[in-house]
Amino acid sequence: MRILTINCGSSTLKFELFEVAEGERSLARGVVDRIGGRGSVELSSEVGERTARSIAATDHGEATLQAVQLLDSSGLLGGLEAVGHRVVHGGARFSGPVLLDAGSEGIIEELTELAPLHNGPALTAIRAAREALGPGIPQVAAFDTAFHSRMSRVARLFALPRRLTEEGILHYGFHGLSYEYVMGELRALDPAAAAGRVLIAHLGNGASMTAVRSGVGVDTTMGFTPTGGLVMGTRSGDLDPGVILYLLEDLSPPQVGELINRRAGLLGVPETTADMRDLLSRQADDPRAAEAVALFCYQAKKFLGALATALGGLDTVVFTGGIGEHAALVRWRICEGLEFLGIRLDENRNAEHAPVISRDGGPVTVRVIPTDENLMITRHTRRLVKLATEEGV
Repeated sequence: MRILTINCGSSTLKFELFEVAEGERSLARGVVDRIGGRGSVELSSEVGERTARSIAATDHGEATLQAVQLLDSSGLLGGLEAVGHRVVHGGARFSGPVLLDAGSEGIIEELTELAPLHNGPALTAIRAAREALGPGIPQVAAFDTAFHSRMSRVARLFALPRRLTEEGILHYGFHGLSYEYVMGELRALDPAAAAGRVLIAHLGNGASMTAVRSGVGVDTTMGFTPTGGLVMGTRSGDLDPGVILYLLEDLSPPQVGELINRRAGLLGVPETTADMRDLLSRQADDPRAAEAVALFCYQAKKFLGALATALGGLDTVVFTGGIGEHAALVRWRICEGLEFLGIRLDENRNAEHAPVISRDGGPVTVRVIPTDENLMITRHTRRLVKLATEEGV
């Protein structure tokens, strides 16, 4: 069984083709970048072959068509049986993945106003995949909010008038596919740890943390939208609401949205780059780069402490995501000074990106676990398609 996964960002589309039988194997992966302008589509196969060409995809629908055409011309689409999509916002309607049909697509469209940078593109990609592959290929939506759907009522509430809460203004949380995958990996490595008090830090261009107790999400840093919580690559993270009101005196709502989603965060502080690798390499000579790194680590440390409180203590901390997996200095600076929580890193293990980077014998085990959202989407897609086949849907 071959499954294609499509993962839409605000201006990119990542795709990966898996073969699943007894095991799971990635056959090829690629990306369409700079959607809306002059960009490119790239494809790398499992045997190391790479294809790239310049394109101009005006939207995620055209990007999807380009990805499918490239896979087809490479002879990889034969035997394709399903497509799985990452959809950022499932609102209060979806607590798990769904087989897509007119009804579920309509609900996703209704939720677009909650995540316009992501849900709209995902819906466009879903429709383009159906156009390219035909209606006989089933498609599945896997939601980033679903992992957090079992948080308590109190953890999900904002202190707003009840009518707004009833309209759906709640704390949803995101990066759920990553958290679900990491928890599965932790469960395989150490079942007792996965059943305890776990804090996962998904640190990348998008960054968040989540607290998990007995396998269930207790709280998380992102809230109503993916803009809240930690400082991110180009997103501001949490802001005093008064800042938004102040900005609205001179800027329109779309301009404010552009500022806090695309021009803030790690990019906004130095106004040069949002790439943590570049910031770390420049911080010795560039005070603004150093300040951006310091702010990122300070905010992450603060949120880590808050989530530890929500859990009533810690047993395991897991770092994942591009920064979490590869930036040893960032991990060190986040954990430094948290010995009172039982967190004690081993300097050499951390520098080597070892699977366990904490000292032996400490009360908290700190791990590095690479995430794989696309594989999580593939697993959900396979399960739902198999179930639908068995039920004769």
